[in-house]
Amino acid sequence: MTQTAISLEPNALDAIADALNQSVAETVVTTMLAQNFHWNVKGMAFGPLHALFQEIYEDHFVGQDDLAERVRALDKHAEGKLAGMLKRSKVEEQDGTQTDKEMIRLLMEAEQTIAATLAGAGELAAEHGDTLTEDLCIERGRTHEKFAWMLRSHLQG
Repeated sequence: MTQTAISLEPNALDAIADALNQSVAETVVTTMLAQNFHWNVKGMAFGPLHALFQEIYEDHFVGQDDLAERVRALDKHAEGKLAGMLKRSKVEEQDGTQTDKEMIRLLMEAEQTIAATLAGAGELAAEHGDTLTEDLCIERGRTHEKFAWMLRSHLQG
């Protein structure tokens, strides 16, 4: 058996790595979604949305790296092909022709999807005693919920 940073059964390692790779895929697709919207947003709210979308994709770029590095710390393969990530992700890419409100809604839904995926990955890690993965999932999930709230607030009122 391969030595890892933590002692987990091989099936647990596989399941946790798979859940993390799901989180990476959704984060990568959402990173590109936010960058696409950053480039293409128009309208009276251009300035604040342009800045918010940039804040999101910059955060997510770091987050996807943290998640993928955790996969590697578990001595598993981190998915690196965009085609594989697009196939796996529950978040779908967009063409950037949406209205500003549609961009906000789509990005909000993407953030909620990632937060839910991370919550599931964190619960799985906790079940197997992998507190480091659980902690990372909680931290990243909290970030995605915050971005979902910020985006949702743009659509209210």
